[in-house]
Amino acid sequence: MRALRVIAGAVGWVFLAVLWFWAWHLKDPHLRFMRAWELCLLLGALAVGIAIAWRFARGRLRPVALGLAFAALLTALGNEAASRRHRAEVEAASGPVAQALGARFIVGYDDAAQLRDRVRKGLIGGIFVTGRNVKGRTAAELRDEIAGLQALRREAGLPPLVVATDQEGGAVSRLSPLVEPQPALATLLDAEVSDEELKQRAHAYGARQGRALAALGITLNFSPVVDLRPGRAPGRWDLHTRIDERAISADPAITAQVALAYERGLESAGIRGTLKHFPGLAGVTEDTHHFAAVLHTPAARLATHDWKPFQEVSKQSDAAIMLGHVILPELDAEHPVSFSRRIVRQVIRSEWGYQGLLVTDDLTMGAAYNRGLCDATVRALGAGVDLLLIAYDHDKYFDAMHCALQAAQRGAPDLLLPERADARRLQPSR
Repeated sequence: MRALRVIAGAVGWVFLAVLWFWAWHLKDPHLRFMRAWELCLLLGALAVGIAIAWRFARGRLRPVALGLAFAALLTALGNEAASRRHRAEVEAASGPVAQALGARFIVGYDDAAQLRDRVRKGLIGGIFVTGRNVKGRTAAELRDEIAGLQALRREAGLPPLVVATDQEGGAVSRLSPLVEPQPALATLLDAEVSDEELKQRAHAYGARQGRALAALGITLNFSPVVDLRPGRAPGRWDLHTRIDERAISADPAITAQVALAYERGLESAGIRGTLKHFPGLAGVTEDTHHFAAVLHTPAARLATHDWKPFQEVSKQSDAAIMLGHVILPELDAEHPVSFSRRIVRQVIRSEWGYQGLLVTDDLTMGAAYNRGLCDATVRALGAGVDLLLIAYDHDKYFDAMHCALQAAQRGAPDLLLPERADARRLQPSR
């Protein structure tokens, strides 16, 4: 009997610790699937925890257990209140500062109707269209939805929305079947094919994909992947990055050749492509969708190898560059590349001379979000990144935008960067 009490007590303490952790991380992107009923479920579990602590805790342990339970309760209610306050304050924001900051965000969505006020007021600069937006719908329905949002921008006298998607081909084809599925770009490689024919194939691939995207109203495609093929299978916990399945080649010259021809094919249809994921994920084993990641490849090796496709293609096209959430300790041991002022300004802008479009990978990915969404947002803006992507858990836009507005009110240096926030530069060349 005593053993059962000990076990029950241990389980109870673990239960309370889990509830406290859950309350602290209320509305975490990993729990988005239960967003509609998460708070109610947590409050119910906390009520059970309080009852258990009152019934079974003994002596000095009872106030400790109750204190932990009530602390979790207050934490959950505080986080919920803060989330609602941030949303209300952002939705009420207006004026040139709000529009300048809003122009820097690309957000995902479930229901386009919920975007209308933000679109009309200029509180976002773009939208991210993905699988949840095409499921069970026709191309005409999606096209009309996007056109309706663009009409709101024209009526408000604002620049067009950036309309982005992830249509790489192969496993990452977010708009298929509305956009005809294509195999991964790597399937174009053939030892029997000349360099000229390979370029023609890649250009035709890009043009075909670009025409289908343009017909829907897409303006920016997060493709091609120019990370070099690592030559190893994905790790056990690599559930989503899986670069080996998405990369073009392990050879930087071949990767650049195919990516450039593909990008020019996209541009022939009026679509801008995106080179991803700088600084190159070939040497990264962690999945940044969930975990922090460090790239230990020496910078000298990156400069002569992994970075070549980014440099070569960006010099000869209108391609954007997506910044990954990996730490490159040799250049910035503290911040991921996606919001590293030193890497953005010193390496990409100054040393490379690249003045094109820079966009972060999704800031609700674990490698960025777990470091603090507010800090990531303000640092990325201050570093000079043009667009901040909040795609998967788009509700987090309100927290991020609230942080940006607060930082601007405090006079954070270089936060607005008006010369780079001009929305006209965000549109692809036609």
